[in-house]
Amino acid sequence: MKRYIIAEIGSNWEGSVSRAKKIIQKCNEASVDAVKFQMWRTDDLYQNHPQYDLIKRSELTFVKAEKLKKFSDDEGIEFFCSPFYPEAVDFLDKLGVKRFKVASRTCTLNDPHSLETLKKIAETKKPVIISMGMGGDKKQIMKIFSKNKTIFCYCISEYPTLLEKINWKEAEKYDGFSDHSMGIVAPILFTLLKKQVNAKHITIEKHVKLENSKGPDASTSITTEQLKALITQISTIERFRF
Repeated sequence: MKRYIIAEIGSNWEGSVSRAKKIIQKCNEASVDAVKFQMWRTDDLYQNHPQYDLIKRSELTFVKAEKLKKFSDDEGIEFFCSPFYPEAVDFLDKLGVKRFKVASRTCTLNDPHSLETLKKIAETKKPVIISMGMGGDKKQIMKIFSKNKTIFCYCISEYPTLLEKINWKEAEKYDGFSDHSMGIVAPILFTLLKKQVNAKHITIEKHVKLENSKGPDASTSITTEQLKALITQISTIERFRF
């Protein structure tokens, strides 16, 4: 079973390129497969958010994205993003990302530019990882991405997600798991489940932070040390024969 583990950095870099580089470095040391950021425009999505100033500071500009992509390339780790507006897709495509992530909120088509963003991603014909934890029309999403390789992730868009709320029978049907629960138990259980059904590959996404992160995502993110422990456990499961 091949695994693809994504460290979702989200807003945990707090708008600091040096901090982002440190997280990327730590994730690389943990043997993660990719680091993922989010490319939003704060006024599109978070205009009335109580943490507006902090979110605005964590807005990933094209200039900063280019720096982080180059740093990731130099580190030998994949960099990609969840884009929330069409121009971001064009930029990331030209930057040379290998794939895109579609966030749950984008699949609902409730945000400004959501449909245009999805169509732009589809035009690239690059692989797409999709979470639909907030709902949305899966048939419509599949139609949009009919020419893209797609991986759908089981996802519950609650922060944090209680372990008791995870429907493991349903999760088993997915090749991906975008996890918002506390700690590393849930992705380990998902790996075990998929191993039992002889899955050929799995994708796991987990929010990751440094010890002293203070961003909006920090309270439901694991540290890079926990990430290292998670990957060690998953590697053990990969080698184990039932």
